[in-house]
Amino acid sequence: MRVTRIIADLEVADLDAAKGFYTGFLGLSTEEFDLGWVARYSSPETGAHLQLVTRDASAPEVPAVSVATDDVDAAYAEAQQLGYQIVHPLTDEPWGVRRFFVRAPDGTVVNVVRHRD
Repeated sequence: MRVTRIIADLEVADLDAAKGFYTGFLGLSTEEFDLGWVARYSSPETGAHLQLVTRDASAPEVPAVSVATDDVDAAYAEAQQLGYQIVHPLTDEPWGVRRFFVRAPDGTVVNVVRHRD
């Protein structure tokens, strides 16, 4: 799998309550998107970014990290071939991504994703 970007997914109880700390104090002032259950903020100066997640809209768990790849189908096949636990199957989501969740051997849930063109 070729990784093109990694984004930390921080589980929070309330997006609005958490937003002030991460946008104000940490300076992640650019809101890239907000779907009501997940929002991404970044620094306009450095490009650092973080996703705040209250739940997942279609998967049973909140991932710890999102890993973007240029070939999510190949990554899914490889994860299955290697015997990793698939937490959420390969899915075309209504918000414009194709993704699956896989559990790393240490228990971490990873969202492997590609934005549809």
